Amino acid sequence: MIVQTQYVTFERELRLHSGATLGPITLAYETYGTLNQDRSNAILICHAWSGDAHVAGYHTPNDPKPGWWDDAVGPGKAFDTDKYFIVCSNTIGGCSGSTGPASIDPRTGKPYGLSFPIVTIPDMVEAQRWLMDHLGLSSWLTVTGGSMGGMQALQWAVSYPERTRSAMVLAATAALSPQTIALNEVARQAIYADPNWNKGDYYGRTPPNAGLAVARMIGHITFLSDASMREKFGRRLKNEKFGYSFETEFEVESYLRYRGNAFTKRFDANAFLYLSKAMDYFDLAYGLPSLAGAFRHITDTRFLVVSYTSDWLYPSWQSKELVRALLQNGLDATYVEIDSNYGHDAFLLEVDRLAEITRDFLKRVETTDWRITVSI
Repeated sequence: MIVQTQYVTFERELRLHSGATLGPITLAYETYGTLNQDRSNAILICHAWSGDAHVAGYHTPNDPKPGWWDDAVGPGKAFDTDKYFIVCSNTIGGCSGSTGPASIDPRTGKPYGLSFPIVTIPDMVEAQRWLMDHLGLSSWLTVTGGSMGGMQALQWAVSYPERTRSAMVLAATAALSPQTIALNEVARQAIYADPNWNKGDYYGRTPPNAGLAVARMIGHITFLSDASMREKFGRRLKNEKFGYSFETEFEVESYLRYRGNAFTKRFDANAFLYLSKAMDYFDLAYGLPSLAGAFRHITDTRFLVVSYTSDWLYPSWQSKELVRALLQNGLDATYVEIDSNYGHDAFLLEVDRLAEITRDFLKRVETTDWRITVSI
């Protein structure tokens, strides 16, 4: 499946939750499948922290690898492009075609750097709503994603319940735990400590690749589980015996260094900072007496919440807490805990196990009466 990234620029300003404004805004997005006659088969897939709009397929026949969720999106797959019209956009604050800190500030003619305003998950969703209107869509059959993508799916249901028929929330949470915020801060400190970071003003110079690589290494550890690391690496050595030095000796060390260095070739350090902050700020219960209050105005949106037993970054108890809040509002909520050793990355890897659940859930959503009350 060959797909092209598309771009749309909105020549207006977005009022952000911080009170700042951002504009004009460019969004990079990709679409798959065909919109049906009554425009009722559109699905929005939201990417995680380091993802982008390229969720599936290839940009050219010579691409070495497909999009980040190609196992799940395509003809006959969980998100069947023979049946559904799939949309995936790069979030604002990112670095893969949408407006972010590496973009040119029209006021100065230079990259924003740290003058780029702080963006939040609700801000990302509002920009996606602009894209939705641009595409002429009244509602999403479902909004889905894992990790930061799951947070966006939740925010869609809260911000625009009348336009979100259902939300599939995978390996996500309604608010980051103190431990996860702490891990994000350690990763940011690795970037700050790189002398090439220069307080975010490194464009046109040597980027802070060493700091970004360490930050990614920290993040990647949280994506795995102890069981998956034991199975994948154990205590295997690159050579047969200890070298008694500080060189890379264990296979797990080599893997992390490879992952960290590869990441610097495709991601911007400042975008890493901004997206991590967006997740830190995400808290659906902020300013409310309880999490249940966040869903009090939702009536018809259906929810599927999926967690994974070995995910210690967003553990199952957080998903159960979310489901309890949904049920307290009398909402249709299905909870599935998948037994997996893959850790947080399981939502990307355990696709076969997710596919059957997805098909059954979407079938239920499609057969539910839905009154579109939004005009665009």
